[in-house]
Amino acid sequence: MVGVTVMRTWIEPVVAGSQVASAFYDTALLLVVKNYYNQTNTTAPSHALEDAQQKAVSNFYIIYNLVLGLSPLVSAYGLSKLGDRIHRKIPICFPLLGYLGSKTLLLLLMLLGWPIEVMYGAAAFNGLAGGFTTLWAGVMALASLGSSESRRSLRLIIIELVYGLAGFLGSMASGYLFVGFSDHYRDGTVLVGCSIACYAFCLLYSIFVLTVPRPAASCPAKAKSAEEVGSQLPAHTGTGAAAAGSSQPSESSSSTPVSPSKLLIIMLFVAAILYDLAVVGAMNVLPLFLLREPLSWNAVEIGHGNAAGYVIFITSFLGVFVFSQYLRDITMIMIGVASFSAGILIMAFVRWTFLFYIARAVMLFALIPLPTIRSMLSKHVEGSSYGKVFVLLQLSLVTTGVVTSTVYNKIYQNTLNWYSGFCFILSFLVSCLSLLPLSIVAIKQRSTTGSLQILTE
Repeated sequence: MVGVTVMRTWIEPVVAGSQVASAFYDTALLLVVKNYYNQTNTTAPSHALEDAQQKAVSNFYIIYNLVLGLSPLVSAYGLSKLGDRIHRKIPICFPLLGYLGSKTLLLLLMLLGWPIEVMYGAAAFNGLAGGFTTLWAGVMALASLGSSESRRSLRLIIIELVYGLAGFLGSMASGYLFVGFSDHYRDGTVLVGCSIACYAFCLLYSIFVLTVPRPAASCPAKAKSAEEVGSQLPAHTGTGAAAAGSSQPSESSSSTPVSPSKLLIIMLFVAAILYDLAVVGAMNVLPLFLLREPLSWNAVEIGHGNAAGYVIFITSFLGVFVFSQYLRDITMIMIGVASFSAGILIMAFVRWTFLFYIARAVMLFALIPLPTIRSMLSKHVEGSSYGKVFVLLQLSLVTTGVVTSTVYNKIYQNTLNWYSGFCFILSFLVSCLSLLPLSIVAIKQRSTTGSLQILTE
């Protein structure tokens, strides 16, 4: 009975199922949009048709991503706050319901021949229900509550690993499902149907099976007390001073601890935003880059390319598993940033398929930064505030991502005939810029070496 109870606290089935569904949907939507604009531009010459199609698809995704990214601003914080105060499953179940409804609209569009603009409404429905912003914050809050502070970075990267493996399998299968079950007028209906079925499973599992891990409820309190002791004694060194500080309230130092903690939190937020800006910008134009010459990939090749991107979830997990035994969190984050920066710079010069996979291989640790930043942030707040902190970070990332998506798509359109890999060079520069706030965090941690806060990391 104990084993069954523990298994019911696992959030991994929701992460895996929703990501498989997302992989199916992303491939279907891209190819449905491409086919839609192919049919509306049949009279132009072949080269002009390709450029017109690229711009039309790019313009669609600009609006689609804007709606998808901004609509969660209305509901995400409220849902996460309800999750902290009432029930942890609220910020998980509501977004899944939104996913289910929005993907159903895509299926109806394909079956009934509705205009592609219907997907803007689907994106709005998805976002108003919380979207990925709320869902991922809810998942991270639940996983953090169920893990000890010393193993939290590993726990969160395991969630990312499950997410990545599911995305890998979904992407590998998506191209074959699209091609294998397609016909002249209803391409991808089976693929979208499978996506809907996966989301339905996730929603039912979350409502009827998933439970909040009660035994781990004391972990956040312990983490909080350790954080208070460490952050309130920045001038003391050695375990003896830490032990002495833990035996009494630090009223006299109440003005001292706030600044270091706030500075670290702000710098971690800035680093996360800059790094996510670089990643989101590059990944937004990458599908368009793959559809165009010199690569000109088809559905199966796009599925393989997406699957290659998910391999970094495995390599990043292995990286955290090994590095966490010898390196501090901040060092692991910097390694991940360097990995992505080098890989995206290579991507800027991709002209052959094999070079694309080399660039992906260099990004083997690119996933490490964001989950490790979340882990570091969780060590500076109490457990009852996890949902709010994580959703604030996620909202910051999403808001920045919306602006980034629009800007990058416009830059891509304007540099399409000049140098199509320019956006990747831009991402390289922004990614390197994120090392500045990370360096400030590293310096601040070195200056407080010996405090319990640093030792527990």
